[in-house]
Amino acid sequence: MAATDKENRVDEEQKDTELHNTRLLSVVDVERTFQAGGAPLRVLKGLHMELMPRQLVMLRGRSGSGKTTLLNCLGGLDTPSKGEIWFNGKPFHKLNDTERTHIRRKEMGFIFQAFALMPLLSAWENVELSLRMAGTPRSEWKERVAYCLELVGLEKRMHHRPFELSGGEQQRVAIAKAIAHKPILLLADEPTAELDSNMSAQIMAVFQNIIRTEQVTICMTTHDPTILEVADHVYEMVDGKFV
Repeated sequence: MAATDKENRVDEEQKDTELHNTRLLSVVDVERTFQAGGAPLRVLKGLHMELMPRQLVMLRGRSGSGKTTLLNCLGGLDTPSKGEIWFNGKPFHKLNDTERTHIRRKEMGFIFQAFALMPLLSAWENVELSLRMAGTPRSEWKERVAYCLELVGLEKRMHHRPFELSGGEQQRVAIAKAIAHKPILLLADEPTAELDSNMSAQIMAVFQNIIRTEQVTICMTTHDPTILEVADHVYEMVDGKFV
């Protein structure tokens, strides 16, 4: 009887893996609860979502709606209190810190609202640093850095440092840095929040271009209604839930 139970569990795990292999990322009944002043604070409340390959997906909501907490869980920077997160067929919610870090380094890229560039390094050197950290062979650096900076339209600005670039140009460097090691998923937290509407539109055009050329999926948070029309899917978040 025990052997049969074990076999059934193995079969169920195999079926789960096969199911989630058809999607890049799946979120199943995810909750995240923090302790605030000794009392539980539920920030994510039973979320379900899917990311398919080569999509641009937006998490839209006001500040405090839970979208950044969800993004952190998707990227393995935080873990859900309950529920499952499957990434590229792997049960992300069951992995330890070392395993999640390895996956992030190889298969994910991150783009932040504040650009997160090294201020004393040029655009070229910032992108090169990403390849160094990912363990990419040095022989591949020059060609890949040049390609990524050209892809985001910075071929004439690649030797400028961040303070010599506009906000939109700095965000393009951040994008080039995030895609340099060829991830399959980009997670972007409010990537247009510091930009005007014209620059925001340009960044969205860059995103659409790299989805086509790099075969990458992008999941981003936003509260900007003007950019929603370019998304393949929008998840509206209110008080930790999708509406």
